[in-house]
Amino acid sequence: MQQVMTGLVVCVLVLAAASAFGVLQRRRSGRVRVRGRDDGKRLDAGELGAELGERATLVQFSSAFCAPCRATRRVLGEVAGMVPGVTHVEIDAEAHLDLVRRLDILKTPTVLVLDADGRVVRRATGQPRKADVIAALGEAV
Repeated sequence: MQQVMTGLVVCVLVLAAASAFGVLQRRRSGRVRVRGRDDGKRLDAGELGAELGERATLVQFSSAFCAPCRATRRVLGEVAGMVPGVTHVEIDAEAHLDLVRRLDILKTPTVLVLDADGRVVRRATGQPRKADVIAALGEAV
């Protein structure tokens, strides 16, 4: 009886810990935030394969089998269409591994918000909300 109770307590603790971890990961995913290690990193048109936006550029790193990447593409395209001078560039992470390593891209989708000079000012990992992308552009423009 003692072993059954101990096993039950261990199971409950493991489930509680896993649930807490899942909730934290879900809340953090897609949030646009400033990361200190992006300070000073810049991208130019040659690295992106497209021209920088006049005011800002939304750079999306995607992969072929990434379902949230499609929704992110739609959101960023809508924002770029709404805000004058903002361009959306999508980069295949698998085809640009050198850039992925240099920028510490760990999962897709990852969105970088660049200012007019190509400096990384914000980063989001996961599918960002439209309102968060618009707010992040406020710092870039």
